[in-house]
Amino acid sequence: MRRFIMAAAAVFVAGMSHAAPLPEAEPSQVGFSKQGLARLDDFFAREIAAKRVPGAVVAIARDGRLVHYKAYGQLDPAKDTPMPIDAVFALASMTKPMTAVAGLTLMEQGRLPLQAKLTEYYPAFGEMKVGVPQPDGSLKMEPQASPIHIHDLYRHTSGLMYGGRPDSSSPLVRLYPDGIAPALEGDTQAFIERIAKLPLAHQPSTAFEYGFSIDVLGAVVEQVSGQRLGDYLAANVWGPLGMKDATFHPSEAQRERLAHPFANDPLTGKPQAIKLLDAQTRFDCGGACSFATVGDYLRFGQMLLNGGELDGKRILSPKTVHHMTSNHLGPEIKNNVANVEPHRGGFGFGLGVAVRTSEGLSSVPGNPGEFTWNGAYGTQFFCDPQERLVVVVGTAAPGELRKYYRENVQDIVYGAMVK
Repeated sequence: MRRFIMAAAAVFVAGMSHAAPLPEAEPSQVGFSKQGLARLDDFFAREIAAKRVPGAVVAIARDGRLVHYKAYGQLDPAKDTPMPIDAVFALASMTKPMTAVAGLTLMEQGRLPLQAKLTEYYPAFGEMKVGVPQPDGSLKMEPQASPIHIHDLYRHTSGLMYGGRPDSSSPLVRLYPDGIAPALEGDTQAFIERIAKLPLAHQPSTAFEYGFSIDVLGAVVEQVSGQRLGDYLAANVWGPLGMKDATFHPSEAQRERLAHPFANDPLTGKPQAIKLLDAQTRFDCGGACSFATVGDYLRFGQMLLNGGELDGKRILSPKTVHHMTSNHLGPEIKNNVANVEPHRGGFGFGLGVAVRTSEGLSSVPGNPGEFTWNGAYGTQFFCDPQERLVVVVGTAAPGELRKYYRENVQDIVYGAMVK
């Protein structure tokens, strides 16, 4: 098994020059130990041999130069298909930073300010009540003390949440759908109507609550731009950046490269699936429904690290990127970021990305200013401006094991840096 994994990686790395998403460099040229990076090979060899993950693609760039770009294991364990370097991954919540960038391009045009009220675009949100849990398990409905602003959508302080979360004791969880259900069941308007009838989990602008906020932002982008979200992203982000496989609706050819999980969760033995691999969404949900290759997303991350530009194509201004990747959870807002990702102690949240605000506290190495987010199906990205570092990982691991890979990959990457 180990020989198969390493042979597959070697084949794809050997052919990397014609497909590399960024210029290449030897690890030692940008402060990495080649032996340290080889620990990624060993790590995934162990995990794949133990049948804990089918496969992975990992890309690491420093100073804008690619130092590690490898595919491991299998694309589809049911078919014994080797993992190609251009595997297409269901990104789940790694869709959110791209939707945020779409919204910020409109902000730069003077068309979508952060302090605009959400009711200017979708009046139904003004009628939403705040559901306050009572000791008997009921909900007391209270009016909004202040309206939801566009700013609240970016930083998850709207009061909207996700359902289907086993980590929450709130009775509101039972009322909300899971992250992709609305996109499979109806169009944008049906989604807005469904969500706006539910109670908010918090008063707007008072607490970080992970949920449908950026899906709603995507709907606002559609209304302001007059385009489907995917079309707007293709014209203003994906196309200019050369993100060739980024899409909400994979073609038949792309579907042949979709990464698939094991049929059963390796930890629990229970059935698991990535629904989007077999079902088409009915609207472009900005919080969870896009697809791309690891190489595509590396270019997106490098653009942000560069201050909004890549290969002569400017997407955002440096000042806007700085604002996006700064912490927007002030002392008056309850910071629940580490409740979503346990290794994110010491993180706040910016405009669509988590932001490291302090040394220590987190269980993974990094520096203040690091910005990041992940996807529930097993994808990961983080950028460390201080280290000029971008890392993107693709796996098809929708169970709790995905968090184990996020932490270990970051540990290995920083452990391989020698200066």
